[in-house]
Amino acid sequence: MNMKDYIFPYGSGTVTLSLEETRVLGVLKGHDTPPLDDIGKGLYESLDAPVQSCSLRKWTSSGDKVALIISDMSRFWMRQDLVIPHLIHYLNEECGIPDEDITILVANGTHVGGDEKELRTLVTSEIYDRIRVINHDCLAEDLVTIGVTSRGTTVRINKIAAMADRVIALGACTHHVMAGYGGGRKSILPGISAMDTICHNHAFALDPEVFRSNPLIGNSVTKGNPLNEDMCEAAALVPMLFTINLVMNADMKLCKIFSGDCQASWEAGCRAIDDIYRVNVKEKADVVIASCGGYPKDMSLYQGTKTIDNIEPGLKTGGTLILMIEARDGGGPAEYFDWLRPLEDGTFEEKLRNHFTVPGYIFLLNCEQAQRYRIMMLTTVPEETLAVMGIEGYSDIRELMKQADLTDKTIYVIPNGATVIPCVEAD
Repeated sequence: MNMKDYIFPYGSGTVTLSLEETRVLGVLKGHDTPPLDDIGKGLYESLDAPVQSCSLRKWTSSGDKVALIISDMSRFWMRQDLVIPHLIHYLNEECGIPDEDITILVANGTHVGGDEKELRTLVTSEIYDRIRVINHDCLAEDLVTIGVTSRGTTVRINKIAAMADRVIALGACTHHVMAGYGGGRKSILPGISAMDTICHNHAFALDPEVFRSNPLIGNSVTKGNPLNEDMCEAAALVPMLFTINLVMNADMKLCKIFSGDCQASWEAGCRAIDDIYRVNVKEKADVVIASCGGYPKDMSLYQGTKTIDNIEPGLKTGGTLILMIEARDGGGPAEYFDWLRPLEDGTFEEKLRNHFTVPGYIFLLNCEQAQRYRIMMLTTVPEETLAVMGIEGYSDIRELMKQADLTDKTIYVIPNGATVIPCVEAD
């Protein structure tokens, strides 16, 4: 028996597994794409030759009040801190916009905003000491209505962005379990929107007829996806919006930047991540062993279990998924595990339809996934909590592997499930 060691990121460390090499169909990683050698140069080139837009220096004027929307800590993997100082310098020197006319707005969506230490991490201490940095609060009383989408979503957004002369949204393109792709228009909805705006939009994730995920949504699905199309309409209601879309390679290093028109630049970024993250495979495997890619991708079940949607195209229905997700923040939002009781007492559908929330939907999705596969999870979350959802939890990888039956099973190894989409060639 020829055994080989495979290393998986887990939290801030790693886990090593010894597997029978002949049973491993492949170690799936995204396609090699070189990182940007000079991030400042790459950003400037993108801002000077944007997608379907004039350059940022022509798009802005001295005297403009600028709202710069950035992502929160749950998306720090995009390392916007390496980009923001260059962007501020461009606004100062190329656009003639001084520090006092710029406000950085953290697109928390429904998340609770971070403290000063976290904000300094997001933007760097140098920028934090110079520029006003504000956490978006989806429950704030001064949110501004900017319109209503064709699907009836009343779009209320942060007052700072609504009143700004120019809005610049900095985000990262990635695959998304509900919206098809992250980035672009998501800086507006859910990024800086009101709780009721977000909930109305995200409720499209549910099938209106049957209590399940809406078959019209899903990873990489944009056309006909009501959640995505509603988000695009919401972003279009922001009259002066310029977006900067970061693309990370398979090693989570910044490799491409697409700036300009909100829709067109975002679509260019989505095509780029498809080229990087989609990996052709000849067949589905009996077992997939995967990590989310470590912290912050595996900071909570709410964030980390999105990896399941990425990698399940490579796993046979009824197969075994061994997933390593530390979840140092537990479920993530406190409400995530609050849905355990409705699940147990039979009121889940009634409560989620009447009071839709994003954590509630992700909880539902995780329960659906546990019905399709045997999910064995290395995690800090108590095993008795996960058992209610149909997930097997383990704190000891040796015990997990002892209980996993890998005899004569084919296996895919995916060290970073956040950046891999297996695509069966026959499909």
